[in-house]
Amino acid sequence: MTYLSQDQKDQFWKDGVIVCEDAVSDTQLAQLRAEFESWVEDSRSYDDDYGETQDGRARFDLQPGHSAEQPALRRVQSPEEVSDVFATVMREARTVDYCAELIGPSLRFHHGKVNSKQPGSKTEIKWHQDFPFQPMTNDDIITCLLFLDDVTMENGPLEVIPGSHKGPLYSHWHNGVFTGFVDETIIDNYRDDIVSCTGKAGSVCLMHASLLHGSTPNLSDRPRTLYITTYYAEDAIELSPNHLPSKLTHELVRGEVSGRVRCSNYDMELPAVPKATSFFAQQEGADT
Repeated sequence: MTYLSQDQKDQFWKDGVIVCEDAVSDTQLAQLRAEFESWVEDSRSYDDDYGETQDGRARFDLQPGHSAEQPALRRVQSPEEVSDVFATVMREARTVDYCAELIGPSLRFHHGKVNSKQPGSKTEIKWHQDFPFQPMTNDDIITCLLFLDDVTMENGPLEVIPGSHKGPLYSHWHNGVFTGFVDETIIDNYRDDIVSCTGKAGSVCLMHASLLHGSTPNLSDRPRTLYITTYYAEDAIELSPNHLPSKLTHELVRGEVSGRVRCSNYDMELPAVPKATSFFAQQEGADT
């Protein structure tokens, strides 16, 4: 059984991104949303980032300005480690089948996280590529952004530059610091090409790991929450420490182990291992 049309596959390799509807069942979507809402409620009891991941950093990342009255939980690191609901979706969602058709048939899980922008959130994601955070022997890597809420033009959607996955891998270092974003002058050359990825809850945006992307603040009165998973071809091997290591990292989610390694021809700077809670802090300059 196939899940993607040939047109969808062609579009992915042309643009580096596609949005597919109904990547999870209504039941799965409701369970994911309920789980995240329970974490938001729990966050009211905390004044600072809390919990602990496998590498000793905080699991729950609170946006500056968070309070019990206005909770602003903006990231959950490796939710699959602490939630059977998220672990099941990571393994069984149609998202995984989409990726298997594009870069499979054999796939491994790389990492997962929840990114959320609560109403009025000032959090924005500066322009970057994912591959420079996670260099591997080949670049058959897909970042999957599952919409837990309807994503609109107003609530801070993902913005992408179609086709940029075919271009250079840009530096994400500034003045000796790995900031996790590219120089704004690079993006100035693409301003007219920027596209926003919107869709109804339950849709998924599949994005090549080398695609330039970012997002703007949520200026609406509705949340925008994403469950983000990254999958890679089974015959790729990591070349630097995983920025979000978990007990499920490298789990085979489709196909079989080949016992082989495949290499792409590319050149880039190695990333720095993060010290602060999350990527948000890194881009804000707090990860030094």
